[in-house]
Amino acid sequence: MSAPTEPNVVTVGTYEGARDAFRQKQLRQALYDAGEVVMADVLVNLHGDEHRARRRLENRLFRRDTQQRYERSLFPPIVAETLAPHVATGRAELVSLSHQLMMNLAAYTAGVDRPKGTAEETFHLYSYMMRFIEGATLAHYTGDRAAKEAEVAAALDAFDAEFLQPSIARRRDALAAVAAGTLDEADLPRDVLTVLLRNRDDLDLAPDVVRRESCFYLLAGAHTSATAFVRTFHNVFELDRTSPTDGRRAREDLAFLQRCVHETVRLQPSSPVAMRWALEPMTLLGGHEVAPGDKVVIDLMAANRDPEAYGPDADAFDPHRPLAPGVAPWGLSFGLGMHACIGQELAAGSDLAGAGAGTDDEHERLFGLVPVAAQAVLAAGAHPDPDDPARLDPTSARGYWAAYPVRF
Repeated sequence: MSAPTEPNVVTVGTYEGARDAFRQKQLRQALYDAGEVVMADVLVNLHGDEHRARRRLENRLFRRDTQQRYERSLFPPIVAETLAPHVATGRAELVSLSHQLMMNLAAYTAGVDRPKGTAEETFHLYSYMMRFIEGATLAHYTGDRAAKEAEVAAALDAFDAEFLQPSIARRRDALAAVAAGTLDEADLPRDVLTVLLRNRDDLDLAPDVVRRESCFYLLAGAHTSATAFVRTFHNVFELDRTSPTDGRRAREDLAFLQRCVHETVRLQPSSPVAMRWALEPMTLLGGHEVAPGDKVVIDLMAANRDPEAYGPDADAFDPHRPLAPGVAPWGLSFGLGMHACIGQELAAGSDLAGAGAGTDDEHERLFGLVPVAAQAVLAAGAHPDPDDPARLDPTSARGYWAAYPVRF
């Protein structure tokens, strides 16, 4: 028997070329094929009618009024609660703190309840989330993949019994109360789990799909935001050294801090590439001929640093960077088209003022949870620990921080 042939790979690395590829409806998601233990049948992996139906329902959760409520009312107490014990000790490690912060926020959005609200419960849920991340990124795992997949599956079962089933029971009770007229519709939880349970029959969702979708929102909302959070702090601390005026402004001006987040996300997307399988023959921008079965790799690191889009200094961190109309300040790190990140505005806010000139309606503006949470940590006086320097992860080629100690 002959060995299976490797697919033809077409790589796209310009900003406009990447935009074009993202908008092709006959390119199917390919990034998480090896991570089905966590990612099978979740929103980001669906295609066509099935994807449209689920996204249409879940989009309701990410309307501007709901996101404003999250950002201005519901999340600030969670940030304060998570941050308080670290401020009390006068120090924190940002990699761990960022995952705790963003995981607690993502859990609220996903509908995964934390009934105890303790630091111990946060760390416990955090340990589950890290297992789910390992499952989603199995394609990059170099050890015994089958053993790791079994480990992740066992974690899913334990998480389901400990956190998800009690959360489901609470929401079923609430939905029954709304149906009986004893609970007002406005008092229902505004989270993904409630949306899924309410529409489970229409979407024909099996219990294991509900479980994976809840886990997906937990890990996607937490891990990518946490990574951007720590990288933003490093860039702000660099501004303290190279441009003290901008360093102070990042602490005092939330709109400017948001621009720091956007520039960080542009330069260091959570995934350096997006990947798609071609379902039909097509010609991509630039003349790339693609046949069915070909893999299209969208090089986000290159596209986000394309001088044609971001200028001759596109590789530099510059929160003052002028942007041409239609060029996103965060690059294409949130994707585009039908698989654009559904939580993009929730995480990084809107950009109504272009480069942050302050001309937008502040009442309408969303700053995003990463800038808002970063502002809270900076307001507490966070600065690098002079006795314990930050350390990059030596096993990663993607610029992850292994530890980033700070003091308050």
